[in-house]
Amino acid sequence: MNGLSITSLVSLYIIMGLLALIFAILWWWQIQVIKGKAMKNPDGSVDDWHEQKILYGIAVADVFIACPLVFIGVILILFGFKLGFFLLALDSFFYLWINTATTMTSLRFQKPKITIIWLIVYPFGAILGFAYLVWTIIHFDIIFT
Repeated sequence: MNGLSITSLVSLYIIMGLLALIFAILWWWQIQVIKGKAMKNPDGSVDDWHEQKILYGIAVADVFIACPLVFIGVILILFGFKLGFFLLALDSFFYLWINTATTMTSLRFQKPKITIIWLIVYPFGAILGFAYLVWTIIHFDIIFT
């Protein structure tokens, strides 16, 4: 990370902190789904694998793959390992994709009231994933050389 400006480092730490925070909340949420709890979403839908079996698969993927990779990626970056940048890029791409899909599904089928909580749960994740990917592209030469 030698060669990054103070602004670049601050923006990286903000993005990593937000990713870790959002994924910690998501991890807790998905563990509740795996335990069999019906979790109500801000758009009125419910994550309940008893009714929609695919939610169980998504919860398992989040709990055992996506969330741990974010935490591992952040720790690796903080200790100076370039592998962390790759892991966060993979998770950011996943987060961009899945949050775009859930945002569109929510808008199309739930017709939610657009509240602050709805914005944080749905499109904010896509924006955050996109922000890390853009940050990585801008600083690609510095972080991977």
